[in-house]
Amino acid sequence: MKKDIILSGVGGQGILSIATVIGEAATESGVNLKQAEVHGMSQRGGDVQSNLRLSTEEIFSDLIPQGAADIIISMEPMEALRYLPYINKESWVITSSNTFINIPNYPEESKLFSELSSLPHVIQLPIEDLAKEHKIHKSANMILLGMAAPYIEILTPDQLRSAIATIFARKGEKVVEDNLKAFDLGLENGKK
Repeated sequence: MKKDIILSGVGGQGILSIATVIGEAATESGVNLKQAEVHGMSQRGGDVQSNLRLSTEEIFSDLIPQGAADIIISMEPMEALRYLPYINKESWVITSSNTFINIPNYPEESKLFSELSSLPHVIQLPIEDLAKEHKIHKSANMILLGMAAPYIEILTPDQLRSAIATIFARKGEKVVEDNLKAFDLGLENGKK
C-alpha cells in the first residue's frame, strides 16, 4: 500500500507540524516515508509545500509526479488549487475554507470555491472558525489533519493520535489535549 500526499499552505499555518505528525506516525508504525519540503518565504506569509510519500514498499524518490498524488491537504484554499496538476480523478482534496489573503491579486472567493467544488472528491471546512469556536486557536492544523485521517488509510487515526501526543509532549499536557481535541473535531466533522 502507498499514499502520496501533498501538504500546502502559507508560512506560519502549521503545515510542517502536520508533516511532522504524519512522519512520526509512519516511523512508529514501520511505514516507509520520504519527504521533501519547499518553503516560499521562510517567514509567515510565503507559500509552504511538502511532499510526503508513505508506503509499505521501498520508496525511491521523495517527489510526487504530476497526476500521482492521492491527497492534497491544504490549510488555504488557493494553495490547494496551486497543486491540482498533481492529482487525478481518484484523488482527494481536503482544505480549509478560510482564506488567507496575502497577495494583491488573490482570486475572487466565489471563483475559488466554485473551482474547488467542481472537483470530484473535496472536503472543505472553516477550520480557523472551528478552532476559535472550540477555544483551540493554535490547533487549526490538527483539525485539518483529523479531516484527512480517513483518507490517509496507510496510517490509522489512533496512530496519528499517538504521534500528536509524542510530538507535542514537550509543550505540555494542555497543548497535547488541545491538539488531540482538534484532531478529533476534524475527524468527526470531516465525515459529515
